[in-house]
Amino acid sequence: MIHPASGFRGTRAGVTEGTGFSFESEDHGKALPRIQVSYWCAKGHETRPVFVKLPEDQIPLVWDCRRCGAPASRDGQAAAAADAMDDGYKTHLEYVKERRSGQDAEDVLAGALEKLRARGVLADELLRDT
Repeated sequence: MIHPASGFRGTRAGVTEGTGFSFESEDHGKALPRIQVSYWCAKGHETRPVFVKLPEDQIPLVWDCRRCGAPASRDGQAAAAADAMDDGYKTHLEYVKERRSGQDAEDVLAGALEKLRARGVLADELLRDT
């Protein structure tokens, strides 16, 4: 509970100029110049992050789209090319194929089918090699 005579009542962290009490010196320094840069993804969404004004070569060429998460570029063309090459997401099956060979998959399938046949869930005639 705040004491009613407290000098902190009605103030907040980061008090701005002209809002009452200031517990810092009046010289807050100067804000750095900022620029807003436009990026477009392959779907045409525009993302406009704000950066401290930097030399052109230090501003990122690619940024993630805030709406769909796809890569976005400053001209929109590089993003479309990058999106066409790789969407960045893999399915569960793609991860499994990276870990297992075709022979491993066949061995796992044969083992699972044998277990089902032993329990009587799968008829012997189904899925037998002919």
